[in-house]
Amino acid sequence: MSACAHPRPPGNSQIVYKASTAADMADDLDELLDEVESKFCRNVPVTSEICHRGDKSRPPAHAGSKTEDAKGKQSCRKDASTSHDDEDIDDLIEDIFNDDFEPPKFCEDKHKAAKDDTRSSSFLTSRKCCPVFLGSSAVPLGVGTTTSQRACGQLRCTSCDFRVLTFDDHEWDPSCDYLFFRNNMPDCHRLKAKLVKAPGVRAHACQCSWRSVRSLTNLRREPQLRWVCGKHHA
Repeated sequence: MSACAHPRPPGNSQIVYKASTAADMADDLDELLDEVESKFCRNVPVTSEICHRGDKSRPPAHAGSKTEDAKGKQSCRKDASTSHDDEDIDDLIEDIFNDDFEPPKFCEDKHKAAKDDTRSSSFLTSRKCCPVFLGSSAVPLGVGTTTSQRACGQLRCTSCDFRVLTFDDHEWDPSCDYLFFRNNMPDCHRLKAKLVKAPGVRAHACQCSWRSVRSLTNLRREPQLRWVCGKHHA
């Protein structure tokens, strides 16, 4: 007797195939939804990932998800920084070529005004004798002019660079010499050792020259003296 194979029920294989296909589709749909959700949360396009799923030769998208996520974050940061740099450059160019921009001039004008004020105040507070006069103790000291003949009390020597000292009602002893004034100027106490009382006379001296003046004298008549007016301050 030959063995007889028992035939399978006609509908069982189709039922199993349909069940497996539905399960696979459900798994694929869940995986696709998970990928779409993760990509949208990270602001990364999912079109390329969906296309890759259709190609069975390519590896699954979730295999390199961490690397791609990192690349996506870096690209987003670069794009953001590039956009900020472009905005800063545009703002700078607009500031440079702005028609309403004008260079500040008030600083220069203020500095010029301050300089003019200094010059005017210096002119008002300091004056010089013209001409320069020497005088006796009877002649008042002040700024000498052609109309106001006053003896200059701000004399300075251009040779020794010493201020000229004056002593009213005194004259220099005839024994005075260059070494005496060289060693004792400008100590008034030591200079008095060579001063002699003489009413109406005014003694003048610097480190290199000395005079006893008895009347108003124009300094131009004393060419050997290197004395000039050192300015009178109000």
